[in-house]
Amino acid sequence: MAYAAISSLMYTLEQLFKPNQSFVCPCSTQQHVENLNQNLSALQDFLDDTTTKDIETLKVVEKRIRDVVYKAEDKVDSSLRSIILADSTESREGAAKFFEEELVKVEKDVDSLRKEVTVVEFNKHGTKSAELATTPFSPDQKSTIVENTVVGMKDDFNIILDRLTAQTDELIVIPILGMGGIGKTTLARKVYDDSCIRSRFDKLAWVTISQEYNERQMLLEVVSSITTKGSQEMSNDELMEIVYRGLKGRRFLIVIDDIWSTEAWNQMQRIFPNDDNKSRILLTTRLKYVADYVNCPDFPPHSKSFLSLEDSWNLFTEKLFKKDQCPPLLVEIGKHIVQQCQGLPLSIVVVAGLLGKMDLTHDNWKNVEENLSSFFGTVSERCQSILSLSYNYLPQYLKACFLYVGGFPEDREINVSQLIRLWIAEQFVKARNNKRLEVVAEEYVQELIDRSLILMDSLTTNGRMKTFKIHDLLRQLCLSETHTENVVHIMNGNVPMFLLEAIDDQRRVILLSKLEEKQVYPPMHSNGITSIARTFISMQYFHYDDFPEGIYSIFSAFKLLKVLDVLTVWYDFSSVIPELVHLRYVAAGIEEGLSLDKLRNLQTIILHKNIGANRPTKSEQPLDIWRMSELRHVDIDSPRYISNPLEAENPLFLNNLQNLYLYNSHFFEEIIKRTPNLKTLKFLDESEHPDWSAILDSLILLEELEKLVIQLERMNVNIFCGDILYCKIKKLSPNIKKLKLLGTYIPWEVVNLLAYLPNLEVIEGEYAFSGTDWKLDEDVVFSKLKYLLIGEADLERWEAAASDNFPMLEKLILYGFNKLDEIPESIGDIMTLKLIKIDDCSSSVENSAKRIQQEQQSLGNYELQLRITSKKSATSESSSS
Repeated sequence: MAYAAISSLMYTLEQLFKPNQSFVCPCSTQQHVENLNQNLSALQDFLDDTTTKDIETLKVVEKRIRDVVYKAEDKVDSSLRSIILADSTESREGAAKFFEEELVKVEKDVDSLRKEVTVVEFNKHGTKSAELATTPFSPDQKSTIVENTVVGMKDDFNIILDRLTAQTDELIVIPILGMGGIGKTTLARKVYDDSCIRSRFDKLAWVTISQEYNERQMLLEVVSSITTKGSQEMSNDELMEIVYRGLKGRRFLIVIDDIWSTEAWNQMQRIFPNDDNKSRILLTTRLKYVADYVNCPDFPPHSKSFLSLEDSWNLFTEKLFKKDQCPPLLVEIGKHIVQQCQGLPLSIVVVAGLLGKMDLTHDNWKNVEENLSSFFGTVSERCQSILSLSYNYLPQYLKACFLYVGGFPEDREINVSQLIRLWIAEQFVKARNNKRLEVVAEEYVQELIDRSLILMDSLTTNGRMKTFKIHDLLRQLCLSETHTENVVHIMNGNVPMFLLEAIDDQRRVILLSKLEEKQVYPPMHSNGITSIARTFISMQYFHYDDFPEGIYSIFSAFKLLKVLDVLTVWYDFSSVIPELVHLRYVAAGIEEGLSLDKLRNLQTIILHKNIGANRPTKSEQPLDIWRMSELRHVDIDSPRYISNPLEAENPLFLNNLQNLYLYNSHFFEEIIKRTPNLKTLKFLDESEHPDWSAILDSLILLEELEKLVIQLERMNVNIFCGDILYCKIKKLSPNIKKLKLLGTYIPWEVVNLLAYLPNLEVIEGEYAFSGTDWKLDEDVVFSKLKYLLIGEADLERWEAAASDNFPMLEKLILYGFNKLDEIPESIGDIMTLKLIKIDDCSSSVENSAKRIQQEQQSLGNYELQLRITSKKSATSESSSS
């Protein structure tokens, strides 16, 4: 974290030279700032260039750098805050003088540190393998294929298959037992995804439990798998009833992954009906007593064994060389390395990922072999040792990013977009090749995937990374390292501790579970100054009645916060935020008006109203953001709105702003003109007569726009009547890849004009299109469209030469079509089509979809999947090969 600490301080200093910060940093101090920045840059270069395999010495040096830089940052931030909040010229001048005095001290401390570090430079020349391991990957080296490699599990698979297909009518629980990382989940996933298995069951669901059993999360996962009903607002009892009724009378397969206690099983099993219809529950656990407790007498737990050396080698070579053979010169030493993994699949995959980023030479592999050997002890220690080696070989810029992931809850699907915004605010992401920071951060995520440190979980509709997960063992590695590196402090309410003791001297605090009132005391640094915490994130939902009152006073001590994410806390933070002048990232609930005038470093603003609050709010609350040159993401919910830039004092062009969500904006055109580089724009409007001609003219200015969302709350209003769109659609950004429309009621003939968007990959529409006939002539070609979702339309006739109109379409999703006579038969001729999904449509639509699939199967195409959720039965059927 020394590297990240330097980046954070350098960013703070660099901001002092921005035009909107001139009142903070007078000319007399600028030379000190420049000198300090140069020394910090030299320290960062030192860390960048260090490739020593003397990890212990390097950690000592890093700790020394981190401690000095943290203290320097404390002095700089505290004194800067006094300048920013000064309420008179006299007090501001006094604060500026004190800031200069502190800056001189910091300058000397960092200069001494730089000289101290140069003494150990002779130790930094490491092996070639270490050097290569710290080299960034080029995009063409990356693979974004999401897959579970299953090697050496044929016997395991057949055993589980036999138990799942046994003729026993009663509900059978089939436990898979084994240590972490041995492949229990991979085996279960292989079985769960098998088409033959899936075809045997009416309902399937996958639930991940982990050590801390969360009944509500489990219920929500099952409900989302077996029904399309909204469930977030339901009580647990209501969710249990939905699950029970959804499964009653149907043959189901439920996978319960990573269960740790018999208590959790006792609570879960009551929601699964036993109708003697050959339903099955597949369960994975690391604990034998849990497996013995849940299993049926005739079906003992299946113990997942370690891989043989042959299977270990096959897994290793498949991960590393894909379909190629291992070079003969590397076979002997390669097998020796793999043998050290003791048949543990996770260890083998991690080693393959590590070696995959090095030159395939005998010397490089020999160095890795020697490092691995020194770490081995017990099987568990061997796995942890390999993971530690993988972490130590990370380049400096990735270390903090990886450890930060460990702060998220166990088994959580981590949202890539949210994580990237946090990384950028923490200054973990460094500019690279003139790319946007968001693009660089995505490359960071991909690098961690390529190094087998995190696991891809899901993709967006246009194929980009949406969520990922981190394996339990790797998360434990993160937690172990964060304790040493002081990266993230995890607050867990199940472990008794006083908040005073827990977060003193912590730079980042993440709250994962509820706290009791007795656990909460205001933090105070041992020297009596403000808490040094720079990040506070709550990942636990708190309602007004279950959030300890004492914790509110804590925020008054967090005066130096740079990241505040408390969107899960239903509390009004309007009086807290204006005092946090160093904030770069804020996500919070707001009920009253607030001023952000002194928060010039904000990059992310997410301000929402508290849905559960019964307190009255003002009808309109303007927010001035026009002096915040660093803004990258803005999501301000009504009744707040972004003020008119033309009425602001010396408004800036927000050239860094990437994502903007506008709710009922009064000044749409004015705002768009000053945010020229938007990548994502979401516009929600509830007015009866918006000026769409002017709005479309403004959209034409957004040449970098990639995603556009328009949502209208006034239903049955055709916003594109007349010739408004015809002359303007061609002028929209050619970079638009995703278009989402809600309540727009665009005529179908206008929809055809969207084909002029050359890079459009995704169209999603709900109440978006209007008219009874949609005719696509052969010259209407959506050349790159991959995903088409249309919901709630009054379409009756659809004529298309589909293979010509949609040559790249992969997924067609229709719901709420009650009048459509049929889907064009030519849809089946699209070579790239993988899925047709029909939800709550008329029987004629369902039957036409079935005919399309049958026709394709008669032609030998068994790849096209058809999923139908019948309106009458509300049951889902999925058919494929």
